[in-house]
Amino acid sequence: MPCMFKAVTHFDCPVCGIQRSFILLVKGDIAASFFMYPALVPILLLFSFLMIQLMGRFSRGASVLKYGYLFSAGIILVSYIYKLITKT
Repeated sequence: MPCMFKAVTHFDCPVCGIQRSFILLVKGDIAASFFMYPALVPILLLFSFLMIQLMGRFSRGASVLKYGYLFSAGIILVSYIYKLITKT
């Protein structure tokens, strides 16, 4: 799918590459998937933990989710800034 943000601004959006990264991960190319979009694996692990948390409440599940979200957002932010700096 084309990125509307990129079509309008001519800049990559913070999640550009996540679809291609997921396809590479499904094909088994973990290294290429990581270099395409570094936050994909932490996001998938986070969503997996969220599903487990919703099925059975863990005592510290909310805390793990909160820090997992912050960690994933940090990876997205750092990789986005890096992508912007290296492409210009």
